[in-house]
Amino acid sequence: MAGINGREAVLDILLELAGQTEYSNVLIAAVLDKFDYLDSREKAFIKRVSEGCIERRIQIDHVLDQYSKTPVIKMKPLIRELLRMSVYQLLFMEHIPDAAVCNEAVKLAKKRGFKSLQGYVNGVLRNIARGRGEIVYPDREKEPDAWLSVRYSMPLWLVVHFRETYGTDACEKILAASLERQPVSLRLKEGISAEERSRLFAAWEAAGVTVRQHPYHPCAVTVQGAAGIRKLAGYDEGLFAVQDVSSILAVEAAGISPGDTVIDVCAAPGGKALFAAQKLEKSGEVIACDVSDFKTDKIEENRRRLGVENVSVLVQDARSRNESLVGRADVLMADVPCSGLGVIGHKQDIKYRVTRESLEEILVLQKDIITNVIDYIKPGGTLLYSTCTLNPGENEEMVEWICQNFGLERVSMAGQLPDALKVEAESGMLQLLPGIHETDGFFMAKLLKKE
Repeated sequence: MAGINGREAVLDILLELAGQTEYSNVLIAAVLDKFDYLDSREKAFIKRVSEGCIERRIQIDHVLDQYSKTPVIKMKPLIRELLRMSVYQLLFMEHIPDAAVCNEAVKLAKKRGFKSLQGYVNGVLRNIARGRGEIVYPDREKEPDAWLSVRYSMPLWLVVHFRETYGTDACEKILAASLERQPVSLRLKEGISAEERSRLFAAWEAAGVTVRQHPYHPCAVTVQGAAGIRKLAGYDEGLFAVQDVSSILAVEAAGISPGDTVIDVCAAPGGKALFAAQKLEKSGEVIACDVSDFKTDKIEENRRRLGVENVSVLVQDARSRNESLVGRADVLMADVPCSGLGVIGHKQDIKYRVTRESLEEILVLQKDIITNVIDYIKPGGTLLYSTCTLNPGENEEMVEWICQNFGLERVSMAGQLPDALKVEAESGMLQLLPGIHETDGFFMAKLLKKE
């Protein structure tokens, strides 16, 4: 790929993603690492256009279908992705001249073996550039779901799902949040001094990073504009971990006390387990489990960097019962695999991968996991069940299933959570919604195993 430019890199990313072999955030990061020699502006262009095409695909395709005689679904794959990335630039990157977008697309079509379609590419893009003010969208009053789907590039069935679950106003806020650039949430090491904290923030800000204290937790901050989290001052010294505040709050809600034994059955990359270990104040033990060496290596890497000692890392498939863990947990944390609808803002392609059928299939896996790990809890112990989704079937209904089948009962989390969430957490369940709460979409429930 000698001589590759930013647009060609974007095209290759989009073509690879069309095969759904990798999540977009992972692939884009890998490409940027591979072409680290490119100018910083070129790398920023690759990231912006690649992410934007995924975020806005439904809206872009809606526009293309108005201006192309060949429907998007019938286009040759390379031409389809070339037109998508070019329309994104025309509609959402005003600083790039229309002529440059059209000309570069034509050149790229020729370079990639589609000389015969140069005229078609040029004609479609120039017509869109001229007619962008006349694009027809669904009528908001007559077709509200279709309008929301195109406006926020969310599959229609998911728009209906969110609207029926949370109401129209909350649905639109969730959809709008899914398109916003999400800051990275960090958890500062507990016990860090005010002086050390100030030095850390000053170093980040000097590197052009915007730092904000999160209102939900004193150890939680958000950062924007970082060239890479690993490059931030304090990373190698273990002064912070990447962890969304919702995940931080889940550990707080569990009510961990010094001396407890905590078992985290789906622990990678280790954020909850390592924070739980800090809550133990060098007493007790955390047993952090996950399904493969690859996943447990991530936990171990973070454990060493953060300097946490009282954590045992174990390769253990949560779908299989481990007799040596039965009856040991004062707190069992089960952040089970889920549909991921709460983190679309970070992983845009989730919205294209999830189906109605997959929402049903994931319930089987979740129930299998709970059935196999539930006996790890001591009598009088706690289950902290959590997901990063917005689907009641995986959340509230799953909690009801657990209580009915295993005799657990919900207990209030209000005493462990910030004032802004206390009322909602009183029931023992809390659904955090992007665009409404200042977190990712996340669900947690605190359940007590009766004596």
